[in-house]
Amino acid sequence: MTTDLLKRSSAIERMVGDVLGDDPVFGRMNKIQIRDFFDEWKLGNARDLAKNWNQGLLIIVGTGATLVVPEPNLLIYADMARWEIQQRQRRNAIGNFGADNLGESAGLKYKRAFFVDWRAADRLKASLFSRIDFWLDTNDDIPKLVTGQSMREGLRQLVQRPFRVVPYFDPGPWGGHWMEEVCDLPNNVPNHAWCFDCVPEENSLLLKFGSTCVEIPAMNLTLLHPRELLGQSVYSQFGAEFPIRFDFLDTMGGGNLSLQVHPKRKYIWEKFRMKYTQDESYYLLDAAEDGSVYLGVKNQVNRDAMITELQAAQSNGRSFRAEVYVNKFPAKKHDHFLIPAGTVHCSGKNSMILEISATPYIFTFKLWDWDRLGLDGLPRPIHIDHGLRNIAWDRDTNWVRKNLINQIELVAEGPGWREERTGLHQLEFIETRRHWFTGTTPHETRDTVNVLNLVEGEEAIVESPTNAFEPFVVHYAETFIVPAEIGAYRISPTSQSIGKSCATIKASVRNGWSHSEQLAERSSAG
Repeated sequence: MTTDLLKRSSAIERMVGDVLGDDPVFGRMNKIQIRDFFDEWKLGNARDLAKNWNQGLLIIVGTGATLVVPEPNLLIYADMARWEIQQRQRRNAIGNFGADNLGESAGLKYKRAFFVDWRAADRLKASLFSRIDFWLDTNDDIPKLVTGQSMREGLRQLVQRPFRVVPYFDPGPWGGHWMEEVCDLPNNVPNHAWCFDCVPEENSLLLKFGSTCVEIPAMNLTLLHPRELLGQSVYSQFGAEFPIRFDFLDTMGGGNLSLQVHPKRKYIWEKFRMKYTQDESYYLLDAAEDGSVYLGVKNQVNRDAMITELQAAQSNGRSFRAEVYVNKFPAKKHDHFLIPAGTVHCSGKNSMILEISATPYIFTFKLWDWDRLGLDGLPRPIHIDHGLRNIAWDRDTNWVRKNLINQIELVAEGPGWREERTGLHQLEFIETRRHWFTGTTPHETRDTVNVLNLVEGEEAIVESPTNAFEPFVVHYAETFIVPAEIGAYRISPTSQSIGKSCATIKASVRNGWSHSEQLAERSSAG
């Protein structure tokens, strides 16, 4: 077992300590490798033993087995979806790699996996893809085995057609009940607060080989075929990393999200070594009559008074008078609110949000959580100090109305369809386009990955004008990915939606965007 070759857990704790720090949520991006967990003396002895082995079959099991035998006769890679890892962490069934922390909180185990374990494992996995003889799906009680050649061929085919990742849903202290009905979810939890519907960093894929269905991390596709999936321009900027995230935030029958702000680009780089930040937007899939979005500060806001009240709410439990300092705008179905980093915001209750954002992971600075506890009965982490350093105080009522609410512009139309630009703000690298259609609507990836959601209509069909891929059917509120390599495609109503008005919202990376230019622009914009 490779676990016998690891450094002592105390040495590993010192190694990861600098990147994890003592914050319960945030760490620093880093370049830790799987090899860094191993004791070099033990690893050297194991290599010598394996090299001189003459006693028959030698099986090496565990993370980093190829560090012992770099060129094995047979290489089997055991894989697991990250959502399944999280579930096992919550049950205290597993700890972190090289750590003696089985009883540690699920949040701290997730943080460590997120910043250290998964990144190190992906670096190793990426170097092994072409050499894996068999892939082992370990998500279920009965593992499933498929040849490495079949898996690679399956991923090659997948990047040549539209596809969906496997969504996952979770409750939260502000959660609602819209997704329970629309997404046909079981009523076995208090609510469903959010859903990752397109986050390849953490979602999984289902691939069918004959009668066997295998589940693997969606990140495998990004690692193996980044140029075909993302497009050359996006890949040159982000590397093998999926930069667009679609997720659901359900407050229908629930409560407000935490009042929050995302770090500005310069700040997230200096503090956490992330190259880009969570610029985002709220697209309203649905809303009750009292649906709302909190966005930006009030005109002529008393900055000192707002800071004092936020700090008092954090230190001695006083309520923060959010509506005294923060704008609260009514929200209705199909509204689109743009949220460049630095803008104070949150969704109000009775709103169903499709959040379209960049994917810088978990860097959200909560300012206030409405005097409530998490589902575990404990206060959720608040990051006042980080948040106050990132609030864009000039994004007041007038600026927000002019720049961030329903910035809709007709850009093209044809028989049975029209295309609207809905955002995002010029400070953000994501472009969004909404297509209303009763007939066939033409699309083009333009060498950048497209992420879409059917925001109106029961069902639509995605087709290739040259029959390059099989027709792909999507349903209401489903997110799907169109790889950059596909080029031209078209979307039409189908089944019960024929003759009715349908709509998709599409996100892609804006042409000509670059890290360096946007960093300079954000720094000058404050």
